[in-house]
Amino acid sequence: MKRSTRINLLLLLAVAALAVLPLALGLGDHKEEPFAGADGEAETAITELDPGYEPWFSPLYEPPSAEIESALFALQAAIGAGVLAYYFGLRRGRRQGEARALARTEPEHEPAGDGGGGDETASRPRS
Repeated sequence: MKRSTRINLLLLLAVAALAVLPLALGLGDHKEEPFAGADGEAETAITELDPGYEPWFSPLYEPPSAEIESALFALQAAIGAGVLAYYFGLRRGRRQGEARALARTEPEHEPAGDGGGGDETASRPRS
C-alpha cells in the first residue's frame, strides 16, 4: 500500500472517530439539547452571568424553526467547501498544465553518434 493511501485512510479514520466518539461516550447526555452549538452555549452562559444583559443587535433573519436554521447552516458549509474545492482544483490543474507545457518545450535529447555523417544541424536542439 502506498504511503499516501495509508495517510488518507488514517485521516479518514480520525474524522470518523471525531464524529462517532462523542455519541458513543455519551457526551452531552446531561443537557437538554446535547449538541446545540456554540451560539446556544454562549447565550446560556451570558444569561447565567448577567440576567439583565441586552444584546447589541438582533439577527436580520430569524428562521421559523431549528431544522431550517440547521439546513441553512449546512448549505452555507457546502457552498464554502465547494469554493475551497474549486480553488484547490484550479491550482492543481494550473500546476499540472505548467508542468506539461514545460515538458513540451524542453529540447529532446538525441542519442550521440547517430551515424548520420557530418550533418551538424541534427545535433542542435529544436526551437
